[in-house]
Amino acid sequence: MEDELGQEPRSTFFSPIKPGDTPYKSGGLRDFFLYRDLGIAGATKGKVIAHLVKANLPPVDGTGWHYHVCDFQIVIMMKGWARFMYEDKVTLVEAGDVVHQRPGMVHYLFDYSPDMEYLEIVSPADFGSVPAEAATDKVPPVTPWK
Repeated sequence: MEDELGQEPRSTFFSPIKPGDTPYKSGGLRDFFLYRDLGIAGATKGKVIAHLVKANLPPVDGTGWHYHVCDFQIVIMMKGWARFMYEDKVTLVEAGDVVHQRPGMVHYLFDYSPDMEYLEIVSPADFGSVPAEAATDKVPPVTPWK
């Protein structure tokens, strides 16, 4: 049964999260980043995940070439910067920038600032990450942290 807006009742839940409600934790997709869950996966019953990701260790090998099995993904850079290879193109993403990554796009986050922090929103919440062949061998060197 749908309501007047065509929505299933309680298909999602109201979920206010304040900065102190959820801590940054290791153990996410990448061991050199910390992740802060924003409660969206639970509130949407797995339809969407939103988490904050921040640098924890200096870049060495980055994420490696991969793509995500998902329907939708955006990255909103909150602080600092990161350099990605999107297919064979270097893309600098700085604070305030928004990137829509189309599903299946081969990419590689290879460099980032010590203060890098971004909001990532992906659907579905249990999206997959699959290693991929390198789109190019021309990846610039990382910027050493001071």
